Amino acid sequence: MSDLPPTPSRTIPIHVDTGTAYHKRQASSNLEMTEVGRGTPMGELMRRYWHPVGVSADANARPRQVRILGEDLILFRDKKGRPGLVYPHCAHRGTSLFYGKVEENGIRCCYHGWLFDAEGHCLERPCEPKDDEHRHKIRQPWYPVQELYGLIWAYMGPPEKKPVLPRYECLETLEEGEFLEVNDNSIGGGGPQIIPCNWLQHYENLVDPFHVVILHSSFSGTQFVEQMALMPKVTWETQEHSVRTVSLRDLPDGQTLLRISEAGLPTLRVIPSPRIGKYGMVESLGWVLPIDDHSFRIYVVGRVKEEGELVKMRSRLNGKLWEELTEAEHQQFPGDYEAMVSQGAIAHHSEEHLATSDIGIVKLRRLLQQQLQRVRDGLDPAGVSFDPQSEPVKFTAGNFLVTPK
Repeated sequence: MSDLPPTPSRTIPIHVDTGTAYHKRQASSNLEMTEVGRGTPMGELMRRYWHPVGVSADANARPRQVRILGEDLILFRDKKGRPGLVYPHCAHRGTSLFYGKVEENGIRCCYHGWLFDAEGHCLERPCEPKDDEHRHKIRQPWYPVQELYGLIWAYMGPPEKKPVLPRYECLETLEEGEFLEVNDNSIGGGGPQIIPCNWLQHYENLVDPFHVVILHSSFSGTQFVEQMALMPKVTWETQEHSVRTVSLRDLPDGQTLLRISEAGLPTLRVIPSPRIGKYGMVESLGWVLPIDDHSFRIYVVGRVKEEGELVKMRSRLNGKLWEELTEAEHQQFPGDYEAMVSQGAIAHHSEEHLATSDIGIVKLRRLLQQQLQRVRDGLDPAGVSFDPQSEPVKFTAGNFLVTPK
């Protein structure tokens, strides 16, 4: 038997790194804020406002399929010039009115010839007796539409809650030589006309001025002007119907670039030109239209002095427009499209780690949540008016040059 003391047993601890992706929790999205279908919280809030559903030329004698807030509809214009927006399936047997014929007083179904006017009234049923008294009881589902600023607008909410179609000061006050130009190619989205991700991912981008310095400047090269590459001092303010971003950039000549932008209710892009062609009030407005939960597009109206000015606002990456880039260049020179769409069809909000630079996003989400609660409480959301004589909506957005005293 050995006289040596026994060797103590020794357990070697095993280090477990719980930070690997294996331990990642199931991701989730804030569906209350993102889903826009009828009956969803955000869908019902969206339906309390007017939305652009096409440019005026889209409503013509050829029925056009449109998808808005998750609903498939048919847009047309009768021969008297009245635009109409109707449910696609004929009230008779369900044939799509996309194959209908637009006539003097409305749209006629190709199957049995039922004729509906722009407000869904059944005007004729050719296969029924001439003394057809029952056609008046039939109405094709429809939505009210109006035209303004070269756009067709639709109200898709409760009829008793329909507000007036708003006008906007920055589109009503034109300088000498200015006129309004309309663009439906989703300027500001950084990509194609229809962008395959949730509308909120773009809407929140409006209150994020810091991505301009990184994504649009140092990372992918200066896409706008050198002033926009300067790191700004930023504050955010919640207004009655918007979140306002105030950015100050100290210029090399001692002056200060004051840039004010706003995300307006319900989906407005109130963003002054990042190319800073001139100083003063914001030149254009954009409306982010949720097509459904997984796609959106943008309609823009702006004050211009030459045709095509709005198109010049588009970003160029590596000196090219988005559609001109190769797949490798999209990876090397990403823009808004890549930053938004790569978050997923609907961003996983549970995986976010918000920081001080995201204060504007927090404020914008709170503003939206307040409007969701107002609708739940039976109240009207902010930014709607029922007074036909109401003043145009005013924003404070613009690019301004501040000279020290």
